[in-house]
Amino acid sequence: MEVSVLVPALLAEHTGGQRILQVVTDDVASVGNVLDILAGEHPVFDRRVRDETGSVRRYVNVYIDGDDIRSLDGLATPVLEGQELLIIQSVAGG
Repeated sequence: MEVSVLVPALLAEHTGGQRILQVVTDDVASVGNVLDILAGEHPVFDRRVRDETGSVRRYVNVYIDGDDIRSLDGLATPVLEGQELLIIQSVAGG
């Protein structure tokens, strides 16, 4: 099964400049599984997206086909063939 992961420009420097990553998973996958696969390929990217406990950082939003995973089942949210996972990093300033 293949899932597309859309990466923001701020994080693309940690994915070799790639803004769209294709992740191949088992037949049954979750958002957490997809992020685990990416962590193996892009460990610095993973540290920017998830904290030391494996949770998505509070200033990072993850969407599956437009739905925020926080309003679904979080990292346990199922991912189906062909779905898009969008990662958005909040930008703050002052």
